[in-house]
Amino acid sequence: MKIGLFFGSFNPVHIGHLAIANYMVEFTDIQQLWFVISPHNPLKPKQTLLADHHRRTLMEIAVGDEPRFRVSDIEFTMPKPSFTIDTLAWLKEKYADYTFVILMGSDGLPTFNKWKNYHLIEEDYQRYVYPRPGYPVDPAKHRNITVVDAPLLEISSSFIRNAISNGKDIRYFLPEKVYDYITEMHFYKERES
Repeated sequence: MKIGLFFGSFNPVHIGHLAIANYMVEFTDIQQLWFVISPHNPLKPKQTLLADHHRRTLMEIAVGDEPRFRVSDIEFTMPKPSFTIDTLAWLKEKYADYTFVILMGSDGLPTFNKWKNYHLIEEDYQRYVYPRPGYPVDPAKHRNITVVDAPLLEISSSFIRNAISNGKDIRYFLPEKVYDYITEMHFYKERES
């Protein structure tokens, strides 16, 4: 089985994440997509990160009973900060019969060489790259990538957080039940500095 690994902080998960996931399982050879929730991306600041269990709950609400999607919190139990290469090694050992593919936005390619043991990832794992605004991809400049012509969505979790902290109604940017949970829990209400 070919599994797409969609790594992210999902802080919070929004319709852009789900649209990309939906596209990947419908228009590529990926049979199942796992949302791998990162406790802390070493390349991003931590101060605005919602607690791990809340982000997992939001993701489980978003995924619902879709059989092609799975929520993975494996990185919560691994040493912090989490590194993709370590997660891949653990998954490869546990699920030896699966083929894992990394899903990433084109905005991640310029900093890919900062990932721990990035050359091993390039060598051993295919990466499916979807477009992000302002980050065109030249496949000839990267090893082991497939450019996926997914729709370009200019939605980000930071946009969602900032909108909520500024009192904006962004209910249609989030799955309905995710929006309800965020509202009920008063997440992201304080302004980010």
